[in-house]
Order: sequence, then structure tokens, then C-alpha cells
Amino acid sequence: VYAQNNQNNQSKQKQTEEKAWMEYMQPGKYHQMLAKADGEWQEDLTMWMKPNSPPTKSTATATNRMIMDGRYQQSIHRGTFNGMPFEGIGMMGYDNAKKVFVSSWVDNMGTGIMLTEGPWNEASKTIELKGTCVDPLTGKEMAVRETLKWIDDNTQRMEMYMTQDGKEMKTMEILLTRKTRI
Repeated sequence: VYAQNNQNNQSKQKQTEEKAWMEYMQPGKYHQMLAKADGEWQEDLTMWMKPNSPPTKSTATATNRMIMDGRYQQSIHRGTFNGMPFEGIGMMGYDNAKKVFVSSWVDNMGTGIMLTEGPWNEASKTIELKGTCVDPLTGKEMAVRETLKWIDDNTQRMEMYMTQDGKEMKTMEILLTRKTRI
């Protein structure tokens, strides 16, 4: 009887583990939401280097494409910054276990990787991501916050904030307008 009960408990535990893994690996509604942003986007960028300084404006393009069977969205950005070619690659997904969006960012203006995560706010149609990156001026970690708002199916607005010396400052705003769908 003990052996039978032990086998039943192990079988139930295995079923529970398998169910958890299946739920973790299966793309869901938030992955489908990201997929709706697949396509080519025009980006109008406004950047601030210091508080109360005049902004720098530029344009770029972004190409969004879901990869790994709809689990992650890869976003490739190209443009110019201060007269130099700019390229950045973002990766965003929804972590089913943590119940938050997760994101990474790399670009040719640095050698670090910015990692952020945060929830979806249905009322404001916004993802608010928080994380850290290295401040190249000090070599120390600095807090970053990014909001990505879905204005409609063809318009999004991203805002980036960085905290230096304990003060949060808006450093970038990008208005994204869809050019084509993929």
C-alpha cells in the first residue's frame, strides 16, 4: 500500500510539474498583443542630455518581428545620432511565471546590456518597465524606467527616464508610427 501511495504521489507531482512547464512555455494573450506590433515603424525621437537643456531631435526606423514561435518580439532600430549611424536591438517578451514583461536592449553606442521588466496597465494601455544599466560616466549601476504606451494599433509612445544623483530625469521620448505590417 505504501509503495502504491508513493507512486501516486510521484505521478501527481510529475503531472503538476509538467503542467507548470507547459503554462510557462506557451505564448499567451500578452505575446499575441506584442505580435500586433510586428511591422515597420517610423520613429520620431526627442532626447535630453541634461535637465532643462534643449532637446535633440532625430528620426529612425524600427522593424518588429516575433521570433521563437511567438514567444519574443525582436525590434531592430536604425537611424543616426549626433551624425553617427545608430543601430539598436531590443528583445521583449512576457514571462508567464513572473507575470511581467521582460526586455533587453543593446546598441552600438555602448557595450552594456540594459535589462528591464514590468507589468501591463490595462487602464492606460501602458507597459512600465524598470531596471538598471551602467552609467558610462561613473561606471556605476543606474536605475532606468521606460514606459511604452499603445495609443492605437498604429501609434505608440515610448518614454525613457534615468535616475542620476537620486533624481529621475526624462531622457528620451519616441513617437512610433506604423509604416507597414509584417
